[in-house]
Amino acid sequence: MVMDEGGLRDRGRGTPATVDSEPRQILVELGEQNLDAICLSTYRTACKLRFIQKRCNLHLIDIYNVIEAVRDAGLNAVELHAGISVTRLENLVSSLFNQLSKRLPTTHTIDPRESTVLLVEFLLAAVDSEPDSRLTVLSVKAMLATLCGGKLLDKLRYVFSQVSDSSGVLVQSKFDSFLREALKLPSAVHEGPSFGYTHTSARSCFPQQKRVMLNMFLDSVADPPQCLVWLPLMHRMANVEHVYHPVSCSYCRGNAMMGFRYRCLRCRGYQLCQNCFWRGNASGSHSNQHQMKEHSSWKSSASKLGRALSRTLGCVSSREPPHPIYPEQPERTLNLSNLVPARPVGNTSDAMLLSTSVPESSKSLAVAQRMNEEHALIAAYVNRLQSSPCSVDSPRREDEEHKLIARYTSRLAETDGPGVIPNRSINFDVNKQKRELIGQLECKNREILAEIKRLRVEHDAACQATTNPTLLAELRLLRQRKDELEQRMSSLQQSRRELMVQLEGLMKLLKDEEQRQAAQAAGSSHASPSRPSPSSVRSVGAASPPAHMYPPQDSLAGVGGDVQEAFAQGPRRNLRNDLLVAADSITNTVSSLVKELHSDEAREEEERLLNGKDRG
Repeated sequence: MVMDEGGLRDRGRGTPATVDSEPRQILVELGEQNLDAICLSTYRTACKLRFIQKRCNLHLIDIYNVIEAVRDAGLNAVELHAGISVTRLENLVSSLFNQLSKRLPTTHTIDPRESTVLLVEFLLAAVDSEPDSRLTVLSVKAMLATLCGGKLLDKLRYVFSQVSDSSGVLVQSKFDSFLREALKLPSAVHEGPSFGYTHTSARSCFPQQKRVMLNMFLDSVADPPQCLVWLPLMHRMANVEHVYHPVSCSYCRGNAMMGFRYRCLRCRGYQLCQNCFWRGNASGSHSNQHQMKEHSSWKSSASKLGRALSRTLGCVSSREPPHPIYPEQPERTLNLSNLVPARPVGNTSDAMLLSTSVPESSKSLAVAQRMNEEHALIAAYVNRLQSSPCSVDSPRREDEEHKLIARYTSRLAETDGPGVIPNRSINFDVNKQKRELIGQLECKNREILAEIKRLRVEHDAACQATTNPTLLAELRLLRQRKDELEQRMSSLQQSRRELMVQLEGLMKLLKDEEQRQAAQAAGSSHASPSRPSPSSVRSVGAASPPAHMYPPQDSLAGVGGDVQEAFAQGPRRNLRNDLLVAADSITNTVSSLVKELHSDEAREEEERLLNGKDRG
């Protein structure tokens, strides 16, 4: 979207049409947001209405929820220009937020009472923004449809259904009335001078067309009229609130942007975030008169290059229409001529006096006749409601409705009439099947209970068998044997620990002996230079071990073959490694002994258990 920043400046800040003695809470909160600092009137109006929408939690409600609430409140059968009381408006808004609180997850809760109070306050402020205006059904529908969330296309379709005739053609007078009510919203947020209602607003929307159909009305989304340019902008702002742009603003130097991003078409690499652009901030050689392009998403250079190549090669299809193409004529209602008699029913008494006599020969014919009579009663009541819609809430109407329902239910409960099939005969087969199914389930339940009882008896018998004194005595002996084996294993571990200590002491002795021999060899080399080299001494020593090496070997007699070998070898062998090997052999021996003990214990336990089972 390319825009001229200077051309979108506002045409003057608005002031409220009527000043209340006590300002409403939601308008006070709106003033605290400092949104009047936005220079562009379109963005300023959209930001204000977006704040109202989110503060009242209307962004969580779509147009279908509004339609349902209006239908439940009975406003769909009332004239659009009929007045509505504040109490009825509060009930409508309260039902909206109560249903919303039921749909929301537990992690996202709202206060329906607070939202109701804030929204009703704002709607009344919008109505009071113009002199000599009153609260009507059309004003409630127009304001709720404009402020609610959801898709803009669905909202415009609902608006068109309210301002068009039965043939699907826009009625200019109804559309003018809708614009008068919808443009009260900008006036309520003090933007009346820019987007207030004028007598030429409706004609400026469709100046050339005489017959405006649905598709032509929906085309206004792509090119909205000046008085409604803030409406699609508010929806675009809602769609890009959480869009992330990984670039920095050229004015405020922010690391990243959220929402809209604006790029100057004249200054290379100059980009502004939405807050700086809306408030008219500029730096360097950039001017507010330069054209800016609005970006609602971030695209990398590679994706841009690929899209440009696709367009060049013709791989991208033509642009799709902004909205689906709907049929010109509205959908027809269902044809109920085969159910409802063609003759119009005059009043309720005539409907009640319709003949119920049918021939006894055919049961299907009787059922069809009865269905015709029921639909005739319903059609009679609908005709009465449509004939006088203004008196729907009168006590006399409620009494007649209750009488009609009572007489209708009494006719349905009849069983002696010639043309009515008794309910017992109709539901006889169904009840019989249900009784048979209940009997089968009860039989299966009894079988399951008997199986549970048998299993309990077997469990009790097994528990009693474990109290045999012979088995208990054998279990005690096994425990004693287990304790003895554990004591023996602990003694073996203690002896192993003592052996390790002795080995450590031997390693220290050997180390001291090596140091002493090295010192003697060094002293002798200094005393007699003509003595042979240490390597020759080592070789001689390896060939004939000296006598002082044998006493440590004799003192370790019976320790282990690996230890004796370590002391029997010459000094060229690594004695520390030999001692570690000897310690590992001792550990393996102890482990094999423990395994044998455990295998003997397991074998004895198996034998005792087999003997106990044979005795049992």
